[in-house]
Amino acid sequence: MGVLDHLSDMFDCTSGGSSKLKKKKQLQTVEIKVKMDCEGCERKVRRSVEGMKGVSSVQIEPKQHKLTVVGYVDPNKVVARVAHRTGKKAELWPYVPYDVVEHPYAPGVYDRKAPAGYVRSVEDPQLSQLARATSTEVRYTTAFSDENPSACIVM
Repeated sequence: MGVLDHLSDMFDCTSGGSSKLKKKKQLQTVEIKVKMDCEGCERKVRRSVEGMKGVSSVQIEPKQHKLTVVGYVDPNKVVARVAHRTGKKAELWPYVPYDVVEHPYAPGVYDRKAPAGYVRSVEDPQLSQLARATSTEVRYTTAFSDENPSACIVM
């Protein structure tokens, strides 16, 4: 939203004197993890969100237990509606592609239940420490390295 749009909304005299700013919803793709065992579960999950206001399309991937909703919707409302209408545990899609993560086999990231090619999305300060070593750690690891010709020879 530009500056001119903001100013025109603030000084809009057409709405009878009230200058309430309405928040416009953005077109979003909401990915949800819901366990689906059979075609009946798929149908139940699909019908729970098809009737929502603002939903443009619904796509289900049963092998990954993934529901994708595209539309002008709030992600938290979609998750709450699926959980309420189906009685199943629903959560926002917790996985990211395998290539995005620096250390996919680090504890807390690797998940055996994740679909093929995905790992759990975790923002943990301990995991970010795996990515960069301190200068002291680098000094000690290179001091005893086989590639270092002046390494300490202790046998």
